[in-house]
Amino acid sequence: MDSHGPPAKADAPPMEKHFILITVSITLLLFVGLLGMIELGRRLGRKRATSDPHAGGEGAAEGAVYALFGLLLAFSFSGAAERFDEKRVLIVNEANAIGTAYLRIDMMPAEAQPALREGFRRYLDSRLLAYRKLPDVEAARVEFARSLTLQQELWKLAVETIQKHGGLPQLLLPPLNEMFDIAATRAARNYTHPPNAIFAMLVALALVSALLVGFRMAGDDSRSLVHTVVYAGVLALVIYLILDMEYPRLGFIRTDAADRALVEVRESMK
Repeated sequence: MDSHGPPAKADAPPMEKHFILITVSITLLLFVGLLGMIELGRRLGRKRATSDPHAGGEGAAEGAVYALFGLLLAFSFSGAAERFDEKRVLIVNEANAIGTAYLRIDMMPAEAQPALREGFRRYLDSRLLAYRKLPDVEAARVEFARSLTLQQELWKLAVETIQKHGGLPQLLLPPLNEMFDIAATRAARNYTHPPNAIFAMLVALALVSALLVGFRMAGDDSRSLVHTVVYAGVLALVIYLILDMEYPRLGFIRTDAADRALVEVRESMK
């Protein structure tokens, strides 16, 4: 095994801590806002009941708002969960592709194997380091650019090895191409998120639904603090989970377990 070894995992960068602080703050503010909207709706409902005790007919509008909010919440949650799972699968696929390509070096001429193995080690070290530098976007971009340069060098080295020492191109070049393609796909998936307008609409509908819930609670003589807190807490928590899954390298929900597949491949490169 070369002297460099896999890069050590660094402490959580400031930007990661800021993301956690921001998302938790947003969740708490949303929770308080939901409580406030429920109370506002309850007061508006009681005021209306006092001024017009025979008023009604708003059930259809409320049902439409609840249905739209539920649909948007369900799609947002399922979409975030799907993208989170896809990112983990891509990590494992990249680890498998790199491992397969690395094993193919055994079928190359013996005198060409050390240079190829060193190229693979340097490339995988760069890939691991790039993602470990996230969420420091600028530092990660620099390392991603370096990994792209190492890709080109590794491809050039493989082609020159086959041309100089002989060997079947299909033994090494297709696995190399596959692991480069998966790396590009992973990079693209990092920027795949719903528009900010979706998150804004989700929060807005949550507040509107809380207002309507409070409006409906106006008919009760005593307010149910338990139901109010549970309703606001569940909604705020679900929206927080959506945000956390959308950015799995910034919050509490992470892809570290999947990253272990790449680390194990690196540790096997002796």
